Amino acid sequence: MPPAHPFDDDKLKEECGIFGVVGVSDAANFIALGLHALQHRGQEAGGIVTYDHEQGFNSARRMGYVRDNFTDSEILRTLPGNVGIGHVRYSTAGNKGQTAIRDVQPFFGEFSMGGAAIAHNGNLTNAEALRRDLISQGAIFQSNSDSECIIHLMARSMGKNIPDRFEEALRKAEGAFSVLGMTRTKLMGVRDPLGVRPLVLGKVGDGWALASETCALDIIGAEFVREIEPGEMVVISAKDGVQSFFPFRPKKSRFCIFEHVYFSRPDSILGGRSVYETRSQIGVELAREAPVEADLVCPVPDSGTPAAIGYSQESGIPYGMGIIRNQYMGRTFIEPTDAIRNMGVRLKLNVNRALIAGKRIILVDDSVVRGTTSRKIKDMLLDAGAAEVHFRIASPPTAWPCFYGVDTPQREKLLAANMSEDEMCKYLGVDSLRFISLDGLYRAVGVAEGRDPANPAYCDACFSGDYPVPPSDMLDKGFKTAAE
Repeated sequence: MPPAHPFDDDKLKEECGIFGVVGVSDAANFIALGLHALQHRGQEAGGIVTYDHEQGFNSARRMGYVRDNFTDSEILRTLPGNVGIGHVRYSTAGNKGQTAIRDVQPFFGEFSMGGAAIAHNGNLTNAEALRRDLISQGAIFQSNSDSECIIHLMARSMGKNIPDRFEEALRKAEGAFSVLGMTRTKLMGVRDPLGVRPLVLGKVGDGWALASETCALDIIGAEFVREIEPGEMVVISAKDGVQSFFPFRPKKSRFCIFEHVYFSRPDSILGGRSVYETRSQIGVELAREAPVEADLVCPVPDSGTPAAIGYSQESGIPYGMGIIRNQYMGRTFIEPTDAIRNMGVRLKLNVNRALIAGKRIILVDDSVVRGTTSRKIKDMLLDAGAAEVHFRIASPPTAWPCFYGVDTPQREKLLAANMSEDEMCKYLGVDSLRFISLDGLYRAVGVAEGRDPANPAYCDACFSGDYPVPPSDMLDKGFKTAAE
């Protein structure tokens, strides 16, 4: 199956989104809605597990979009119960870019004290070592996903109940994890000690919800209660409500800064801040750092739009939709032939020629990864008659791979790992190219003094090479961080 947008190979992609509810009637309906709101976090596949006291645990896992699989009442009727969890996936670990149905979460296990399911957002940086150790002890893996290690670790735990086993399993995990778990009566949620990936708590009627982002709470009419803290574990039941524990040694939070730049939906709230307003402020900072004379500020839709609006407001240069996105390009589009593929991004983006012709254009995008898409967009603008094209990028140069749940090319394929800013400008063939500085990005997300190199407030490893959790499996293979 082709990727969701087969011509957009030049963006970082979040691995997945997770959503769970407890204490509500027809939990699967709520989960399907929540996953639909989180579709931007994973578009290859999705799954739901629920529990009903008469039918027991039930699950459905499908390839493709939530809207194509979990809006059918026939499927949802096979998922009865008032507790459940769901997952949308974009593969990073395991069979990278080749999701098989066996890799689709949630994963389920039957233990001596009953069944349990888990759904994981993030990446375990010691997954290969864990997997080797578990296999040597007799574990039989059913998938290529690093997340399955959690179920096997739970099976080997001596905890007296499933929440205890859940906690003990995650003590052995390294990397980034926001994980949901469920039993017959409980919904569980955990964030890793650094809080790299997001997880939020909501109240829906007499029940509760956990989700990757607040936009998933909005779609079901849930009240946003708070973020789950880094290193916190919550165990929620209809009977006892929310119980909170802190099973890990406290550490300073290192939330993923790229969630603010690109991954999260602009209508979500992160750290008490509107993602949209943060992205607009990134554009303001970028205009201050990298001004240029031009006639029009245009975003690369849709991810560059808020930053372009901020750039326009700060610079005083008019904003315009110089590029229009085809909103209906997805899996239902025709199977691309070689001739179709050669059309490149034109199938997804089209230039508004009447607005572009004869103008000096500032094009605002969220990132440059390989540079392939940026070059094609520049060619489209020039073909449409643009007098000049100036790229302004709403993130620092992406020079390092992410090992915490983001699909990132190998370092040698990252443009910024191999070229200076001037060299990238020449390679892309634009009149100028400027990235926001790391300090500027920190100011935009609310750290007025910028980045403290000795004590950064966020995980920014993809920009700095400063990995807050050592990527153990990659280090074993000879990978060198910036510190080395």
